[in-house]
Amino acid sequence: MFEKQKAATFLFYGELNDFLSKLQRGQPIRCLFRGRQTVKHLIESLGVPHPEVGCIRLGERDLTFDALVEDGTFIEVYPPALPLPLPNDSVLSGEEPIRFVLDNHLGRLAGYLRLFGFDAVYRNDLQDDELAQISCAEGRVLLTRDHRLLMRACIQQGYWLRSKIPRQQLLEVLRRWNLAPLAQPFRRCYHCNGLLLEVPKEQILSQLQPLTRLYYNDFRLCPTCGQIYWKGSHYERMHPWMDQVLRSATITP
Repeated sequence: MFEKQKAATFLFYGELNDFLSKLQRGQPIRCLFRGRQTVKHLIESLGVPHPEVGCIRLGERDLTFDALVEDGTFIEVYPPALPLPLPNDSVLSGEEPIRFVLDNHLGRLAGYLRLFGFDAVYRNDLQDDELAQISCAEGRVLLTRDHRLLMRACIQQGYWLRSKIPRQQLLEVLRRWNLAPLAQPFRRCYHCNGLLLEVPKEQILSQLQPLTRLYYNDFRLCPTCGQIYWKGSHYERMHPWMDQVLRSATITP
């Protein structure tokens, strides 16, 4: 015998409409279901990943993701208030205030985050299962262009990049967590995410090109991959752009 079909109505607010079709945006959506279904399951069946949700309301009552949905209910779903709180209290824990893992379509964004000093794990061969496992095990925010990946049950913190343009993606991330005040440019390796160390020029002299050896004296070394950095022409070109990014990303009260 078939179970009676039930229905609940959902209304999504703000940026959560980005996950809906144009005809559904800003409109109540009737969702049909059978049996015992949780709020999380039905919200994600409509295309909205749970890490993007801030608050779920049934009338005057807040609902949790594991609440069971009753027939005929009207549920409102809100995005979180921005900027989001940082995952780690770095003052108390000594940890990085926020750490990221990025899917294999976001290599340029990973480089930019490292350039500004943020811990960003990226490899172009990481599969979805590995990304989810790293996010869960290491408490990293998962950044992705695949909103279905964010629906995995183990993912606690994640964000679906709206833009496809890396520099716009960078602004999205910086603004979402108000990270501009925490930026520490040129402290991480752009290539591998390692923390850079100051190194005496004499120690790396044999690895330098003649003109670099002649004109520069301050160097940093990535102990993980061996990449050497100095404040050359590339640094001078990047500095104005980085200052402009931080100004654009700064959230004023």
